[in-house]
Amino acid sequence: MLKALRAGLAVGVAAVALACTTQVWAQQTVKVGAIYPLSGNSASAGNYEKMALELGADIVNNGNPDLAKVLPLAKGGGLPGLKGAKIEMVFADNQGTPAAGQNQTLRLITQEKVAAVIGAYQSGITLTASAVAEKYGIPFLNPESVAANLTERGFKWFFRTTPVAADFAKAYSAFLKEQKAAGRKVDSIALVHENTEYGNSVASVIGNTFAKDGLNVGMKVSYSANSTDVQPQVLQLKEKNPDVAIFISYTSDAILYAKTMKELNWKPAILIADDGGFNDPAFVKAMGSVSEGLISRSVFAPGKPGSVAAICDALYKKKTGDGLDDVSARALQGFFVMADAINRAGSTDPAKIRDALRTTDLKPEQLVAGYDGVKFDDKGQNILASTLVTQLRNSQYVSVWPKARATHELVLPYRGW
Repeated sequence: MLKALRAGLAVGVAAVALACTTQVWAQQTVKVGAIYPLSGNSASAGNYEKMALELGADIVNNGNPDLAKVLPLAKGGGLPGLKGAKIEMVFADNQGTPAAGQNQTLRLITQEKVAAVIGAYQSGITLTASAVAEKYGIPFLNPESVAANLTERGFKWFFRTTPVAADFAKAYSAFLKEQKAAGRKVDSIALVHENTEYGNSVASVIGNTFAKDGLNVGMKVSYSANSTDVQPQVLQLKEKNPDVAIFISYTSDAILYAKTMKELNWKPAILIADDGGFNDPAFVKAMGSVSEGLISRSVFAPGKPGSVAAICDALYKKKTGDGLDDVSARALQGFFVMADAINRAGSTDPAKIRDALRTTDLKPEQLVAGYDGVKFDDKGQNILASTLVTQLRNSQYVSVWPKARATHELVLPYRGW
């Protein structure tokens, strides 16, 4: 009888242990860190990205029946590869400075114990934040920074989904050469850029690409990021009056330039913004009415009804009151790539997540962003990233180039106000 009692106890203990194990799996969360400018001059963009990442986590954790038709992770109930583990986003404010980005990434890794990190919008901050992740062996996925050197550091834990400066430069060059062939003047071009990693890097790549393609960059205007007065720069532009001006700026600078150009009554025939602050909903709300016809680059257009892009755009608008813009769409796309990798890894082990990221192979119909897919090379760059040229019309960006992907006809010259 004693033997039977011991056997019964053993079975009971095993059952309790199994129940506890099951409960732990059912309640497990996977912590993913997100480092963005939630304060400072780029806080608007950072907070829109934060809301996009929150939407992504909600879709994976709670499901969406429309998205589930094309995104298996949108069935809800968490990550099936980790027995239903939910994703917990842990946000950190990089305050718009490289030092804060570095320190906050260290906190996410050492104190919050995140399994992976997403961020960090500004290229200069991504530079320092990702270096911390590399040191600690934590996967770092960057959805939106475009400085060319980010994938040239020999890092093994860094991945970037967005197109980069070289892709945009090629698009601008092809676009402008097409305008020249149509009889529009593009003989003189000005590059206006803020002087952090983002502005310096992108301006250099555009300048080099244009030189190879026979496009004349006659002016390069560098200015201090987060300036309070850009009258000298605008007066310089007004005096030279280039046919084309390309701005590489964050939000507060973009708004200031638009205001100053109106005040000084200067506008080029073609005004191009390298995304950045000009695509921020805060810029569109504040300056859309006086920036009619502004051209920008974007990876996002809502697309056909029922598409991943259209469904996510509607969900985001319900959550925030605004549709997805270029930057928030890239952030959401980055989240889905990371969630897919964690699910396939079936583990919170950073090395296994990194290995899963290396084998990512997502198709266009699975994406929020208008890429040709997501597949990383040995440097961690998405080799299938691509871009559109958009135009601000009635305070809304619409796709105008290339023609095969355009939803509206291009209207030139730039009207402004």
